[in-house]
Amino acid sequence: MGVSASGAAQDADEEARRRLNSYSYLSAPERLEHIAIMRVFCGTLLADLAVPDILAKLGQGGGVAAGFDVDTLTVRLEQLVQWGNLLRSSHTVKASTISEYQRSRSRYQLSKLGERIQRDADGVLAEADAAREVSNELLALVERGLRELADLVTTPGGIEPQDGLERISTLFVQFTEFADSIRDFYAYLGQVLSRYDLDSTEYQGFKELLLDYVEAITEDVAFRAPRISAALDILWPHIPALLDRLNAHAQGLTGLSAQGESSLEVRVQRSRGREVADWEGLRGWFTNSDGQGSQVDQLRDATLRALQSLLANAKRMLRSATGEMSRRKDLLRLARWFDEAAPQDAHDIAVAAFGLYGARHLGIPPATDEVVPAYTSWWTGPVVEVPVALRERGSRAQRGRTSAVEDHSAQKQLLREAAGQRAAARVAAADELRSASGRFAEVRLTSAALGLLLELLATALGNAQLRRRSATDGEGTADFDLDSACSEDAELGIRLTVRRTEGIQTVLHSADGDLLLNDVELDVGRISVAGGGEAKVSVL
Repeated sequence: MGVSASGAAQDADEEARRRLNSYSYLSAPERLEHIAIMRVFCGTLLADLAVPDILAKLGQGGGVAAGFDVDTLTVRLEQLVQWGNLLRSSHTVKASTISEYQRSRSRYQLSKLGERIQRDADGVLAEADAAREVSNELLALVERGLRELADLVTTPGGIEPQDGLERISTLFVQFTEFADSIRDFYAYLGQVLSRYDLDSTEYQGFKELLLDYVEAITEDVAFRAPRISAALDILWPHIPALLDRLNAHAQGLTGLSAQGESSLEVRVQRSRGREVADWEGLRGWFTNSDGQGSQVDQLRDATLRALQSLLANAKRMLRSATGEMSRRKDLLRLARWFDEAAPQDAHDIAVAAFGLYGARHLGIPPATDEVVPAYTSWWTGPVVEVPVALRERGSRAQRGRTSAVEDHSAQKQLLREAAGQRAAARVAAADELRSASGRFAEVRLTSAALGLLLELLATALGNAQLRRRSATDGEGTADFDLDSACSEDAELGIRLTVRRTEGIQTVLHSADGDLLLNDVELDVGRISVAGGGEAKVSVL
């Protein structure tokens, strides 16, 4: 019974829908969790995994799926099975207990389509924004391989089947890698040159990339394309016989479908170069065989378009720098659109042209010191300053390259060194004062030691309490004594005690001069901390 054309079309649509459903996990809300699960399966070959095994691997890898429980993971796995990315395994469960059987009965394995989609997705996530280098050295290898293959095929007796199989496989691997790198590089180049916000630094970099790198690629392709076409013209009449000879030598998986006794239908995807269509694609890349132009011609046209885009960016930057950019022509065309549009269409054009959306889209708060009642009309209310970026471009996003954060590490290092030197100088001054205590008249203090002593003396006198001396204490004259006249610095471990003693003169000799203190006696001691945490003072 034959199948109608409409039925075959419906079957093809259903098959396409089934295959496209396998991409659903990449756009689902739980996409990151699904990707983590698929990466666990892609890390194994021909293996089925149970839920405990998957939980253990997710925990080792970390990420968003590391904290899954059994129920949540089971839901995610069943969803991937419905989409066609995973398959339920037919593995026979051997368990000694009921609990072990319940843990191991749900096993899953990776489908072919799911593995390919995840591999492509990982490649996109890893290299989507990078400029892929063109492997133009492979083009020379393709030319050499075609010439050698043409020489061997045209010799009497032809080529050995195994030698021909190896040469064809190598040839198509090299050509496929070269064609993919060309396609990826020009896709990246088109993405860059379509921008109209390039600054001078970016423009300079892309200009060198286009003029130097792209020119080298196009020159190499233009040089080798005629040679490859000539080799293909010699080889082309011998292709059918060569492929039949290779198939007779090594059928591969095609031998399964040729077995009439087998009821299993196996769809086989041949290796590159084993079908006539593969050779037609190779020839069409270098030769205009179908009247639509070769890939070499498209490469030349793409290079010219890239140069035109580069020149357009250069003109725009020059006009912007000199202030000569004019929008008169664009504004006249916009005015004509307004004149010919209906009222509702005119509103849509205004929104698209100027970004003047409804009031609900405005989010600029007034000044904090202005309190505007809700009933105040916009006509009479205070004016709010609109940022230039929002007023001119309708966007708050910053343009251009972000300036680099200034490095202050050298200044910080200098400040740390200066602070360390000051701290060391104060420690040395404290040691000098402690060693000079009780014999200030015999030593000559340094400027740092005298400064520290004066600092402690000022603090001690500020903390002191004056006590009136009674008449019986002295000679009957009214005078004052100092109580609690002391100061200390815990970090330096030094304490200064000031006592008032009549008739005593304390002379401090230093490099900055001499200081005379009448009726004052100074004692410098060391602060020590006892075992219980209480500070003790030892007088030196």
